[in-house]
Amino acid sequence: MSALDGAQPYSYRELEPGNGPFDILEPILQTVPLVFASPHSGRVYPSEFVLSSKLDPLTLRRSEDAFMDEVFGAAPQLGAPLLRAQFPRAFVDPNREAYELDPDMFEDRLPEHANIGSPRVAAGLGTIARVVTSGDEIYMRKLRYAEAAYRIENFYTPYHNALRGLIARTVDRFGGCLLIDCHSMPSVGGPMDSDSGLKRVDMVLGDAYGTACAPIVTDTAERGLKALGYNVTRNMPYAGGFTTRHYGQPSKGVHALQIEINRALYMDEKKIERSKELPLLAQRIGRLIEFLVRIEPKVLAAA
Repeated sequence: MSALDGAQPYSYRELEPGNGPFDILEPILQTVPLVFASPHSGRVYPSEFVLSSKLDPLTLRRSEDAFMDEVFGAAPQLGAPLLRAQFPRAFVDPNREAYELDPDMFEDRLPEHANIGSPRVAAGLGTIARVVTSGDEIYMRKLRYAEAAYRIENFYTPYHNALRGLIARTVDRFGGCLLIDCHSMPSVGGPMDSDSGLKRVDMVLGDAYGTACAPIVTDTAERGLKALGYNVTRNMPYAGGFTTRHYGQPSKGVHALQIEINRALYMDEKKIERSKELPLLAQRIGRLIEFLVRIEPKVLAAA
């Protein structure tokens, strides 16, 4: 029986313990006050979810920030942990509030605590997305709220528990923490984007307009990327999602910066395959991490 019929328990066997909702690539010893997170590179698609969709598997993958965990793969070698979701963004999006839900997607009533009026929900890209980023509708039929609750409790929540744990451990050890949220973006603005149809720069740094991290963090990242030959903008069209805005609290010693990388730099966007340029990009992102680890820990400490 499909999970869409409201039967319990749900049977997403592919993501049970041993192949859980996330993993953490740890250094032998964390030597720097940085944490890296890749919330959208997950590519383990539960079979029941795929069967519930009107889209073919390749189209379902349009929402992935594919291979971002590999692009930032140097982080553990340089002394910082890398958290990566295993579940895909189209299944449940950890870069949203826990309950940003579209009531039109469900056949039963949502709880009072659901945020049904956010811009992300209006765009079809809430915690449980209605569309992939190309604008294609995901589901053949309406869901039950129990299905959303299951995904949030068993995938979204464990991911954020792990992220909070890494941040707390880092603050305890170093007095502050810099969280880098790792994302990729289509090379051309999509139909639901403010820059629809326009070619994009190489990198976008999102610091919630200067509120999510100390200025030196964004300045260092921008200088480093430009030194590596990339064109970079800040906060347009991406200023930072839930992760950046929620965890970025400089006064409490937690700084967050979202980095968006143009997919044309490292992958075939239509086939969702690595290109031959991915190793070079990963090497250069390793250089960026080296720039970031030079930031003095005292700059990241609570005010």
